[in-house]
Amino acid sequence: MAITRRFFCLCLACAPAGRLDAQDAPSPAIQPARELHGLVEPSLHVAKAGSGKPPRVALTFDACSGATDRRILDVLMAEEIPATLFVTGRWLNKNAETIALLKSRPDLFAIENHGLNHIPAVDRPGTVYGIETAGTPQAVAKEVEGGETWIAKAGFARSGWFRGATARYSISAMTAIEAMGYRIAGYSLNGDQGATASTRAAATRVTGARDGDVVIAHINHPEKPAGAGIAEGLLALKRKGVTFVTLDEAAANAAASAPTPAPTPATTPAAHPAKP
Repeated sequence: MAITRRFFCLCLACAPAGRLDAQDAPSPAIQPARELHGLVEPSLHVAKAGSGKPPRVALTFDACSGATDRRILDVLMAEEIPATLFVTGRWLNKNAETIALLKSRPDLFAIENHGLNHIPAVDRPGTVYGIETAGTPQAVAKEVEGGETWIAKAGFARSGWFRGATARYSISAMTAIEAMGYRIAGYSLNGDQGATASTRAAATRVTGARDGDVVIAHINHPEKPAGAGIAEGLLALKRKGVTFVTLDEAAANAAASAPTPAPTPATTPAAHPAKP
């Protein structure tokens, strides 16, 4: 499935403003001219249920920063729908109430690593969708380890999956992250185009999930129309009889495709960045 990434995480709310490290520089302005090329964007599927069986779908939600979209979380909890959440240290630092809810339902929610400050896991200088990259192998490791520190601080088990900001990587950074003991969490269906999709578009995308799909969406934008569409799509999938699985549940049979070069990033953002 070909997936466009022009709309993925363009919002400033998902850029590394308000970092947990006080000594870090403030978030850079959008700098399209410094956009990096030759990065990879892994895709991921879970094993299909097969003909005549209810389709299997893995829902993954990124919590980059900011708040919690209760429209999505409440549907997941009320409908007993399992999901995998990729959280940053920044998000964990500001969402104590949601952390308590997630910890109350370990049967539904798997918590995985989205980094410390939502910085792209690329070990050379530049930007990805205007977000400054980690820039060095040491900074990539700091981003991964820092996210894990906050996951432990919040009282969750050590994560086994990592998804970097923008879901794009340098190959060498991917290799290093895997050597740290993580699987790289790709996806096969972009549910909300980085939270920029309309309610109708997000609902249509999610409702269209097929057997074996790994859906990516955002759960940290309660102010965005996309969240309402994601919630609507989840209910539609349940009515279809979809079997929902976390990445951990499907790990034994997960089939990740080989990384392929990502398309050249747009030099002009396709959507106006939202305010943090």
